[in-house]
Amino acid sequence: MEKVILEDIPWEVEEGKLLRKLHLEEGSEDAQRVRELLREAKKVSSPRGMYRVAYIDKKGENKITIEGITFCSKVLRTNLEDVYRVFPFVATSGRELEEWSSRFEDMLEAFWAAEIKEWALRQAISHLLEDLKEKFHLEKVAAMNPGSLPDWPMEEQRKLFALLGDPVKEVGVELTESCLMIPVKSVSGIWFPAKIDFENCQLCSRENCPGRRAPYDENLARKYQVRV
Repeated sequence: MEKVILEDIPWEVEEGKLLRKLHLEEGSEDAQRVRELLREAKKVSSPRGMYRVAYIDKKGENKITIEGITFCSKVLRTNLEDVYRVFPFVATSGRELEEWSSRFEDMLEAFWAAEIKEWALRQAISHLLEDLKEKFHLEKVAAMNPGSLPDWPMEEQRKLFALLGDPVKEVGVELTESCLMIPVKSVSGIWFPAKIDFENCQLCSRENCPGRRAPYDENLARKYQVRV
């Protein structure tokens, strides 16, 4: 099993962009406090990520078996029609930032801290993906994440973590009984080579989603024959 682990992933925040997202004026007291929180976060943070190479054993109707573990998802099965090698992954803002943010009792500061953790997570994902593309000479990569669509429920996280090995030991990410991840700002999924761009969001009609990365595509949803 070829496994790649990245630790202490570097991350930066464009302060102006962060303040605009938080709807704060540059010279305000709140903006100054956010800058203080950002400095604190940078001192203690250690974003991490891991991925591994995995091979598809068998493709069935609306399911696919990867190294002995069967995942049930029509969309995943369709996306992997011409694929025989995939890359399960997990990335996190890190336990250090989780512990740091847990001390904030003020709701506004807790919200700001959560947004800072989100920046760290997104850059951890980006670094991990760039590492994957470089090592395996991949030009276009798409991802699917358990729980992002009803077609691939959150409970399949257990199977994904089994495929990954030991994410708790490797990068400090664990699953709760309800299959949520700790630290909260963590993302897991399966990367796969793709000929066209694909995002889970294209098959989800939920409006006003803060995490949306692509617009809903009704024609694509019809192609996959999924209900959302």
